[in-house]
Amino acid sequence: MKVLKTLLSAVLAGMCIGFGGVVFLALESKVLGAFFFTCGLFCVCTFGLKLFTGKVCYVFQNGRDYALELPVIWLGNLLGTVLTAWLMNASRLAPYAEKAAGMCQVKAEDGLGSLFVLGILCNIFIYIAVESFNKNPHELGKYLGLFFGVMVFILSGYEHCVADMFYVSAAGCWSGDMLLRILVITAGNAVGGVLLPLCRGWIAKN
Repeated sequence: MKVLKTLLSAVLAGMCIGFGGVVFLALESKVLGAFFFTCGLFCVCTFGLKLFTGKVCYVFQNGRDYALELPVIWLGNLLGTVLTAWLMNASRLAPYAEKAAGMCQVKAEDGLGSLFVLGILCNIFIYIAVESFNKNPHELGKYLGLFFGVMVFILSGYEHCVADMFYVSAAGCWSGDMLLRILVITAGNAVGGVLLPLCRGWIAKN
């Protein structure tokens, strides 16, 4: 039952990120798209849903069971993004898939090392966004941290594995090579996510 609850929460989180992806594809302005994409992470944080890129940041602060949940969360996020992409493509919004295909082509032509580095940089900002939302004592600061964290990683061109799952699903360009690229980005997100928490912990102890 616990695994099922985790999976369902992760599916909903993936759908939320997919919703953010849809509005990003809908808007011509990249800045506005980045701003409204943040609604996805806002919903995840507000409703306490399980998103891989947020949860992985705290893997070293929690026990073995927490770590074992991460693959389930990743899979649930994937299912949620696939479902949102399917719903988009089953509607009059289907032409947005063309823009998603262009984004996926950039990823397909990039080197694996580059994708890994961009994944690291992305999740540094995801940690900043999530930690700000959870720990900032100022109400305005909570939301500024969330929105700026997400907007910066999008406008910088960093790679977020769950958002990429949505774009690849929307474009219908899954392949063995693309799966490998998503896994490399996932590994980068994991490294970037734990970087600041580990450094902060070391500073606090020394």
